[in-house]
Amino acid sequence: MFDIAFSELMVIMLVALVVIGPERLPKVARTVGNLWGRMQRYVNSVKNDIANDFAIEEAKKLHGSISKEITSIEQSMYEARLSLEKKILDAQLGKSPEPPDEQSLSVTQSSPAPSKPV
Repeated sequence: MFDIAFSELMVIMLVALVVIGPERLPKVARTVGNLWGRMQRYVNSVKNDIANDFAIEEAKKLHGSISKEITSIEQSMYEARLSLEKKILDAQLGKSPEPPDEQSLSVTQSSPAPSKPV
């Protein structure tokens, strides 16, 4: 986090020993250690909260895209069912079937015809 070399740390400790005094230095060191630990726990807690918020946001986006796909699939299934029911109704009423569309025409044309042996 901080780029403090060992020699710089020794100078800081020496200054603290002179300024604070040898009697109060252990108590101050414990207090600083406790505050440092609290700060680290707080920073980790904030990082976890941010990560959780991002995960929740991603889950919401994923849910939205899945819902759109499901709606699209349901719509296509509904249209296919209506088309099938219309064809069944036309067949029951004796109407002539509609000419095949391009997609079904290409499927029937692409099927290979059996070849005659020579």
